[in-house]
Amino acid sequence: MGADREGGARRTPGRAVAYVACGAVLLAGCASMPDSGDLRGVESTPRQDTQVRVFAMPPHENASSSEIVSGFLEALTSDDPNYEIARKYLTKEASEKWRPLLSTTVLADGPGVESDRVGGREETESLSYTLTGAKVATVDAQQSYSPADGNYSETMHLTQDKKTKQWRIDVPPRGVVMGKSDFQRNYMPVDKYYFATNTTLGTSPHTAAVADPVYVRRNVDPMTEMVRSLLKGPTSWLDPVVRSSFPTGTGLKEDGDSLTPNDQNILTVSLNDKAARVGLTKCYEMATQLLFTLQNLTPTVDEVELKAGGRQLCTLTEEGAQAVAARGSVERAEYLYFLDAKHRLVRLAAATNDTHPDAVPGALGEGEKELGSVAVSRDEDMAAGVGLDGKELYVGALVSGGPLGEPELTSEGRTQDERLSTPSWDAQGDLWVADRDPRKPRLLLLEEGVGDPLVVKTPGLEGRIESVRVAADGVRIALVVKKGDTSSLLIGRIERGEDGKDGERAAVSVHELRSATPELEEVTAMSWAGDSRLVVAGREKGGVQSMRYVQVDGSTPEGPVPAALSGVKEITASEDTRLPLVGYSEDGIVRLPSGMPWQKVVTDGTAPVYPG
Repeated sequence: MGADREGGARRTPGRAVAYVACGAVLLAGCASMPDSGDLRGVESTPRQDTQVRVFAMPPHENASSSEIVSGFLEALTSDDPNYEIARKYLTKEASEKWRPLLSTTVLADGPGVESDRVGGREETESLSYTLTGAKVATVDAQQSYSPADGNYSETMHLTQDKKTKQWRIDVPPRGVVMGKSDFQRNYMPVDKYYFATNTTLGTSPHTAAVADPVYVRRNVDPMTEMVRSLLKGPTSWLDPVVRSSFPTGTGLKEDGDSLTPNDQNILTVSLNDKAARVGLTKCYEMATQLLFTLQNLTPTVDEVELKAGGRQLCTLTEEGAQAVAARGSVERAEYLYFLDAKHRLVRLAAATNDTHPDAVPGALGEGEKELGSVAVSRDEDMAAGVGLDGKELYVGALVSGGPLGEPELTSEGRTQDERLSTPSWDAQGDLWVADRDPRKPRLLLLEEGVGDPLVVKTPGLEGRIESVRVAADGVRIALVVKKGDTSSLLIGRIERGEDGKDGERAAVSVHELRSATPELEEVTAMSWAGDSRLVVAGREKGGVQSMRYVQVDGSTPEGPVPAALSGVKEITASEDTRLPLVGYSEDGIVRLPSGMPWQKVVTDGTAPVYPG
């Protein structure tokens, strides 16, 4: 394949390129390597089908220093499981010290390379090259993705063996470095699952399963790698609020084969002796974590069998896993809710094409109070509505004849935009809302939707919260935060303290806020759209409004983007991805069924929401 830069950038003048035959699956994947002259840059493989397999080539006899550098960088983008070919470009000592799995640096394009020598002749036994580029992201040793910016610059040193006269790298770059298109071909995002601590699902006996997104190499036994990653434990960002049922030190049995389900879609996982003494309840939880994780990777696992200490520990089917823990992506909402032309709460059956809504039972649908925004509890028994002027928050049961009492909360903001945001219910049945009064901006929590609000601490937050959405797992929260002329989507971790003595209420706080939309200058609407995915309407600097999916770690998920929708003002999605995306635009309430264009639901309607 050609080695032109993504987007059609030109090759560096004077660079000669030779093409080497490469083995491949489905398509040929070939790397470019200059055979003479100074090395100006190593170009990233153009974006291509993710099923392309690229195999590295070892250095040939008497390869020049520039060929060693180019070959090594190309080998980093191959499907070599343990980077054995890349190590052939290093000295023995450097190979023993190099740790490629410690980090991956992703650049906008392949790394540029600058030599410290003058002219094109190699008259020394020692040379240095500087790798340069614009940083896009990093993936750490826990396989956790983080957006990055700024310039990348790292020195790589080569030495020539005095006896063999062969060039090799004695100071390689830290970890792995590659261009964005090579990263997208080599790696894929996958969720592994843990259990929420300190969080129950309302009155349900289920615990919440929490998605922990990581990146694994696409063509290097991803199923086995995902299980290893799961067993190592959650990423450091999520660790304070989740637990794993695998005993500390649990790993795959050392002499075990690569993990592959049998022809009945049953996967047998053999663990080391650390797991040999677990009881049946604990084993079911372990199997649930495995099933949720592996089904997120591939749908071809219907049952898991766990073994350790020479015996079977337990087996668990998909139905059994759903009885152990709940995932937002499989909890289907019964209704879609929105406000009609009279600003009353109405609903439609969520999984139908119905366009004739019914008023919800209770005062928010049958009463006279005009609403501007609403939220419905995840069990669909309660609803909260903010008045049309944004000043007051009301909470009522969705039962016929249910009364509407005094407002649970009142904002003192001067204008509608400076008062209460759209509320959001969490997995415990508690209600969250932001008071946008610039004189006293606060994130508030009403336990079970009533009573005195608890002020949620947000250490490190800069700016004013404009909107709030709590994930189905109850431990992650999405906030649109406005600072100056920009508004960003931030994801935070919800931490709850223990209740104190004498009825003292436990503190609730949101920690380690991180951007999920680093490239957007303005975020106008957002909603959770999966266990670790959100849908966002926003605008890049100098651009026009668009809609896209984003991951909680700031990466872009694979798959199509939502169809364009003009004048979108609000948007809602369900964590259950089988339900359609719904928006409020200049055409009224519209929905986007899978594989179809946007369809009008009602012309006179606003504020669409799924439960949550």
